[in-house]
Amino acid sequence: MEKNLAYVALFAALIAVLTVVPAITLPSGVPITAQTLGVMLCGTVLGSRLGGLAALLYVMLGLIGLPILAGGSGGFGVLAGPSAGFLIGFPVAAFVTGLIVEKWRVRIGVSAFVAAVVGGIAALYAFGIPGISINAGIPMDKAALAVTPFLAGDMLKAALAALITQGLAKARPEALLSRA
Repeated sequence: MEKNLAYVALFAALIAVLTVVPAITLPSGVPITAQTLGVMLCGTVLGSRLGGLAALLYVMLGLIGLPILAGGSGGFGVLAGPSAGFLIGFPVAAFVTGLIVEKWRVRIGVSAFVAAVVGGIAALYAFGIPGISINAGIPMDKAALAVTPFLAGDMLKAALAALITQGLAKARPEALLSRA
């Protein structure tokens, strides 16, 4: 139990650290950060339940005011911004990513990559695009177009998540809770 709690806290902290590397804000108002890599790793390494909890912990800490969200922000005010949908989607994205790795028992690198694409990109965009549309006051098609600059970077993050997960599986298989 304590070990799982430590993993949840560690991965929430990982997302927070990856939020500041790098911090580039696009014209849409949504910043490019590496935090989605952290969300993907929550799922690929910790699995659905613990990965979702780690991402939820990160979101909750940010919403209560800790300046750990993109751009050093925190508090409920971020829910009025264009990236609110992505933030809300983080726990779901981590959960879906973890669920795929848990259930699809092919080679871990392949499973982690597909899971990161489906959970860490598709599921996350299912929250992010409506969030942009609602908070920026633009139609859904324009909101969907606004996220296209993120796709290449997110695919790179999915590949990195797969490589890191595969490396962890070889070096410390007992630490890969998604396959326990």
